[in-house]
Amino acid sequence: MALALVMSLGHVACDAGDRVAGTAAVRRPNEVSNGRVEGMKIRMNVEGEVVAATLDDNATSRDFVSLLPLTLTLKDYAETEKVSDLPKRLSTEGAPPGADPSVGDIAYYAPWGNLAIYYRDFGYSNGLVRLGKIDSGAEALNRPGPLKVTIEIVER
Repeated sequence: MALALVMSLGHVACDAGDRVAGTAAVRRPNEVSNGRVEGMKIRMNVEGEVVAATLDDNATSRDFVSLLPLTLTLKDYAETEKVSDLPKRLSTEGAPPGADPSVGDIAYYAPWGNLAIYYRDFGYSNGLVRLGKIDSGAEALNRPGPLKVTIEIVER
């Protein structure tokens, strides 16, 4: 039943006006985003290839889950990560000031409001919040050019 609720809420989008430089859209977390997500499995369909991942339990991950299912176009950034804007800014409540991503990390870069999926190691970045880690299929992301990806919940 919770999965059905998440899926019905997954197509929530923000107006472009919520993306004012330097500010985040303020939204009260809904009932779904207040639930625990630690160990929640997600699946990313990357142009026909499956990437499996597990989310961490933090406010940013819970807010990300409220957007799922979600279809994005990932673009290469610095030959290190695939990035895409999200339909709204995510909560960073309680998040550390930054993170040091590794290969397979899924993160939210708060200053730009985008999703970042790392296929190469990178150094510490202020404003980066880890959402989770790829369990399998990461090689699907290590391709040049933009990639269409659909992200959905597999299980809680």
